[in-house]
Amino acid sequence: MSLVEAPILILKEGTQRAHGKDARLNNIMAARAIAEAVRTALGPRGRDKMLVDTIGDIVITNDGKTILDEMEVQHPAAKLMVQVAKAQDKEVGDGTTTAVIIAGELLKHGEKLLNQKIHPTIVISGYKRAAKKALEVLEKIAEQIDPKDTKTLLNIAKTSMNSKIIGLNKEHISKIAVDAALQVAEEKDGKLRVDIDLVQVVKKAGGAIEDSQFVKGIIIDKEVVHPDMPKRVENAKIALVNAALEIEKTEFNAEIRITRPEEIALFRQKEEEMLQSMVEKVAGTGANVLFCQKGIDDRAQHYLAKKGILAVRRVKKSDMEKLSKATGAKIVNNIEEISSNDLGFAKLVEERKVANDKMVFVEDCKDPKAVSVLLRGGTERIVDEAERAFHDAICVLRDAIEDKTIVAGGGAVESEVAKEIREFAKTIAGKEQLAVNAFAEAIESIPRTLAENAGLDPIEILTELRKVHQKGVTNKWYGIDLYDGKVKDMYAENVIEPLRIKKQAIESAVEAAVMILRIDDVIIAKKTPTKPPQTPGEGSSEY
Repeated sequence: MSLVEAPILILKEGTQRAHGKDARLNNIMAARAIAEAVRTALGPRGRDKMLVDTIGDIVITNDGKTILDEMEVQHPAAKLMVQVAKAQDKEVGDGTTTAVIIAGELLKHGEKLLNQKIHPTIVISGYKRAAKKALEVLEKIAEQIDPKDTKTLLNIAKTSMNSKIIGLNKEHISKIAVDAALQVAEEKDGKLRVDIDLVQVVKKAGGAIEDSQFVKGIIIDKEVVHPDMPKRVENAKIALVNAALEIEKTEFNAEIRITRPEEIALFRQKEEEMLQSMVEKVAGTGANVLFCQKGIDDRAQHYLAKKGILAVRRVKKSDMEKLSKATGAKIVNNIEEISSNDLGFAKLVEERKVANDKMVFVEDCKDPKAVSVLLRGGTERIVDEAERAFHDAICVLRDAIEDKTIVAGGGAVESEVAKEIREFAKTIAGKEQLAVNAFAEAIESIPRTLAENAGLDPIEILTELRKVHQKGVTNKWYGIDLYDGKVKDMYAENVIEPLRIKKQAIESAVEAAVMILRIDDVIIAKKTPTKPPQTPGEGSSEY
């Protein structure tokens, strides 16, 4: 009698599993699909994507991170590529499309090597060695700049904006971005640091992009609380209060017994005196502008108006902190402790109407370490894209100011790195050399894609680029002028980018590609079905 062995169940019923070659192929295909989705958005001649969400909202952009964010990717390997874009955006603020394209190309060439029976470990080792060499080449060829040279900074900002919808207005927005970045730059431990969170961006649809402005101070998206208050105060002495100018209610239930009508009048009179005392405290410091993080009672508003004090209530905590950095005022938590030493200064505080909203502008502060930028545009879509373009510009300026190192754009730096990597590959024995050469091909996909997106012949352009770069280090900055289709010195053409962006793009791309190539087993648990809500009477039967 033979015993039939019972099947051994390890995974839950309904679990999907792919392993070996199938798992790798599926992951590589999904990740490459993401790279292909953003490929046509690269460069000044790249195209835009229209993304429509489940409720019909539209986003039109060519920003790599935004495209991938809005796509709602489901495949786990594809999600890794989205994380590459997010990491690139978080660390350096630009170059997201570049990072994703390089990662996709590394996987494409990695797949070819795997099909030639080369072990994934050898491919990964070759990629890591090539990446290390690429970073060394970047450090070697990078140019040093003066972090306060406005002309160079303008060119960096304009290079970042070349590929954006608002590219026609890049001169104006770049000037705003440079002014903002230099204003908030502070020296810490002997190095310049730029905290871009101190640059407040306010968006308002209406008008033209040219109406966008840099404010050497802060814009508060609120209106003056009382109609009798002044709407414009010059040489403003500003008080910042994180306390309510109101009669606070007790934290517990209380009962007040009033036996005579006169006691009501006395009760109200006492409240009036308390509110008057609060206003007197503020006015006694010499303040003529008050920003309050909490509420201001209607009667307190009346007394403030009589004193000629411009007041704004319920200001956001983040705006209060920016006001403090801009004006030099201290945020006071107890109205009883306010003094003239706590006041800040601005040459002008004024309520203005922007589009259909009233806003308070705090302008011309002495040396503000927090500033505002008002972005305008014909439609909400344009303003949103202007904000994304400005974010990229201010981030690349931060990178350049902090690191003081830049490289040329237009595919020049990638061509030089690819050339050096191919030379480096000759020093490596065995199959790993193939992986290093594949890395060079992947890096060179950037000038190839730029040429394709500009409608140029990529083979012809790449051949010419390689020829020029082989002539020596003096031609290291030769790239593609995408407007006339010629190979030129991009550094001389003022197409420049921070070194940090290129380094981070390579690091992020290699990490993602290596992670995906290492996977040889994918186990997907069965999704728990969600029970639809039952309608009354559903599921019951009557006899």
